[in-house]
Parts: sequence; structure tokens; C-alpha cells
Amino acid sequence: MLAAWRGEAAAAAGLTLEITRGASARGEGLALTYAEYAAAVLGNGLGHYGAAAGAARSDWARGVAARSRALVASGRAADELYREAVELLSRTRMAAHLARARLSYGEWLRREHRRVEARRQLRPAFEALASMGVQAFADRARRELLATGERVRKRSESSRAGLTPQEEEIAQLAREGRTNPEIGAQLFIGSRTVEWHLRKVFAKLGINSRRELDQALKRRPARGRGRRSRRGAAVRPGPGCGPGV
Repeated sequence: MLAAWRGEAAAAAGLTLEITRGASARGEGLALTYAEYAAAVLGNGLGHYGAAAGAARSDWARGVAARSRALVASGRAADELYREAVELLSRTRMAAHLARARLSYGEWLRREHRRVEARRQLRPAFEALASMGVQAFADRARRELLATGERVRKRSESSRAGLTPQEEEIAQLAREGRTNPEIGAQLFIGSRTVEWHLRKVFAKLGINSRRELDQALKRRPARGRGRRSRRGAAVRPGPGCGPGV
């Protein structure tokens, strides 16, 4: 960022490449966003306005802008803006922002008495926010789901160590040899979102690759394999919960 403000194009380009590689490998969406911001600053400083505009119009920036406009819109305009926000943010690694957009969209849909559609946004929002430990937003999503008539188990600290229903679904599909685009198409989510979930699955299972999935899933205690609990159905994503819905 300092090199960008100073207009040191060569230094900024090299550092941007390095941070992008590292952030991509670690799944750090915020670092990728800062890299885009730095490119916009550099372009503006050097008078390369086309390049600056291109860097500033990232999927994250446009997704957050669409969600913000949706919050003050109504009717069809709000619906279209929320859909745009979810679609754009699904292409990024900014998982918290995607979950928040789904939560806002789900809240709006419920107020519009479109409960089935609301659940399709609120389920993945709740699972993502709860698994991140973003408890205040997760509680909001849970309350909204309950208001739609959904049965939701409140996640405890101990339950976060296991796979969420969405992670379980993705892990099983990856175990069967499905590619990220194939998994995304089946679950109506972006392939980058699939990759993000798989990284979390690998971390929870203590493995480093898909080749280890089969044995890792077999080693789990029996109680961690089921997709339903004794107390009721766990929250899991349904068809239509992805981009464009």
C-alpha cells in the first residue's frame, strides 16, 4: 500500500503479486481486497485512470455496493440488488460479507412473506456465520430462520469442531471425485465457495488433500457422520441457495 501511494509501480506490482499468491493459498479474502485497493490507488496516482477504475470495480466492492443499495430500496429493485450482491460476493473469498448479504436478503424476503425463499438464503448464512464464530450475526440468522418456521439447533462451542451440514455435503461429493465446479453446480454455489469450504474441511479433519478425504471421513466417530440429529433436522443448504437466487 505504501509503494502504491508513493507511485512506485515496479515495487507495488511485485509486492501485489506476492501478497496475492500468499492470500490465495491461505484463503485470506481481505488481503486480496487490499491488493485491489492498492492497485486502484497506484493507478490514480500515476494518472492511469482506466486501470484504477478496473481495480476498484472488484466483485467484492460491487457486491457490497449492491447490498448497500438494496438496504434502502424496495420491491423489485431491492430483490434484484440483493441477488446481484449474493452473486458478486460468491465470486470472492470474502465469506463473511457473502453471509451477511444472504442474511440481509433473507430478512427482506421474510418481511415480504416469501418464507421458502428466505430459508434458502438464511440457512447458508446461519451455517457460515456460526462456523466463523460471528455469534451476533449468527443469532440474527437463527432468529430469522425460526420466524420462517424452520427448526434450528443452536450451535455450541463443541459442535463447531465438527463439519457443518454444508461442509459434510461438500466433503462427501469431493470424496466421490467431483470437481469444485461440479459440486458448485449441484449445490448452487460458486466454485470458489466450494474451495473455501474444502479448506475448512481439511483443517477440521487434519488433512491436506482430497486424496485423504476417504480415510479421514471413515475415521470420524459415528455420531459425526449423520446429517440429522436426534433432536431434529440440522440446518443444511437446499436447492436455490446460491448465486442468482
